[in-house]
Amino acid sequence: MDTTGDNALTGRVIGCAIEVHRHLGPGLLESIYEAALCYISRR
Repeated sequence: MDTTGDNALTGRVIGCAIEVHRHLGPGLLESIYEAALCYISRR
């Protein structure tokens, strides 16, 4: 089984989530983080 693509995708998702959290900080509703993650992943 080739997991190279899976590892790259996982790394991108985690990287985007960390960037969103770094910019917005803690304590917001999950829906706000979700919208921000969708926005940042399209860049």
